[in-house]
Amino acid sequence: MTKLIKNGTVVSATGQHAADVLVDGETIAAVLLPGTDAAIAAEAGAEQIIDATGKYVVPGGIDAHTHMELPFGGTNASDTFETGSRAAAWGGTTTIIDFAVQRYGENVRDSLDEWFAKAEGECAVDYAFHMILGGVDDAALKEMDTLVAEGITSFKLFMAYPGVFYSDDGQILRAMQKASNNGALISMHAENGIAIDVLAEQHAARGETDPIYHGLSRPSLLEGEATHRAIQLALVAGAPVYFVHLSASEALEAVAAARNDGHNVFAETCPQYLYLNLEDHLGAPGFEGAKYVCSSPLRTKHHTHQKDLWQGLRTNDLSIVATDHCPFCMKDQKELGLEDFRAIPNGIGGVEHRMDLIYQGVVMGELTLERWVETCSTTPARMFGLYPQKGVIAPGSDADIVLYDPAAKTNISVDTHHMNMDYSAYEGFEVDGKVDTVMSKGKIIISADGYHGAKGDGNYLKRGLSTYLH
Repeated sequence: MTKLIKNGTVVSATGQHAADVLVDGETIAAVLLPGTDAAIAAEAGAEQIIDATGKYVVPGGIDAHTHMELPFGGTNASDTFETGSRAAAWGGTTTIIDFAVQRYGENVRDSLDEWFAKAEGECAVDYAFHMILGGVDDAALKEMDTLVAEGITSFKLFMAYPGVFYSDDGQILRAMQKASNNGALISMHAENGIAIDVLAEQHAARGETDPIYHGLSRPSLLEGEATHRAIQLALVAGAPVYFVHLSASEALEAVAAARNDGHNVFAETCPQYLYLNLEDHLGAPGFEGAKYVCSSPLRTKHHTHQKDLWQGLRTNDLSIVATDHCPFCMKDQKELGLEDFRAIPNGIGGVEHRMDLIYQGVVMGELTLERWVETCSTTPARMFGLYPQKGVIAPGSDADIVLYDPAAKTNISVDTHHMNMDYSAYEGFEVDGKVDTVMSKGKIIISADGYHGAKGDGNYLKRGLSTYLH
């Protein structure tokens, strides 16, 4: 079926212009200047006309960091691949890249197969996988080559969570050396987990068990230290490195310095670090702060962390905005840590709100429209081997398209969101702008009258190598 999106403003990473977009089946057939013979002919032949007057026409969002059904702390993330991917669609995200998890003592292939089984036939939008390596040994290193050939081209390592996911410097170096040979991208959770565990134990021994101590036991200096250390290991190995959920000025400084020297060092941040803080949210009265327990933690408002992160997005020292979507309900999940912050499952849900929250940065003058599209869609596609199939409105690309209405408003609340959570970390936020229509591979799955997709609409994506490595 052919569809013509007309009268809208197409926004790309490099500019914006009035254009009509012709969709044929699952792909974009043409981007046409309005009023030209080609545009007139396309309108005459289209089976469906979609009026985008007053709206931005942007490529579907790509959330490069989600954790559907992640086992953590004795429970599982509350969104399944079905519910989480459907919520993503409501928020204008048409591709998610989730993390398959290898734990200590497990086989990489068996672990990956477990995640394929979780997601197959369940997703409302297209999906791909990174691979978490929870145990770097000879077998895991060999599997890295196999997985790259199969389209899983990024691997996540942890400098935190000793005894669960933690890799020491030697293991990290070996994985980076392997990546330098096979073209993969190493993603890094950079916090000094050994030191954090000491601080957390000391807080608990003093009876300091409220949620705010989750943040106070993970100081920004330890994120900065770990980020610097990982960069040095990457330079020794001759490998690229990508930092997930960067939250602290000290970490950003290390990334910026390496990038200024021309190294393949990249980073993402997340909406929670741009809008939420330690004192008002993690330090909320009673146990309310548990809603905001995530790692890296929210940072103090008495520092320039948020200002610096917005600046990093402008300067491209922060390349991507992802969510680290890892939702847990308060009841029976976050409540596991009622007596001890160390037992609170780490994670915030946000896959539905990323496009809106970062568009608010445009409204506030922090970012341009083009940079909004770049950080939320185009760069994730290029960074993780999905471009130009994804991340751009161009002939031949998948027809993953969002019509965004800048004149409407989005009110964020647990009462209206579609994530499988019993609270919203952004309760009461009002955003200037709203997702109007979402098209996934040419099929309208979100429109004014609701959700028109179904589980199984999403396909698994075999990824290529990053196009950012030099």
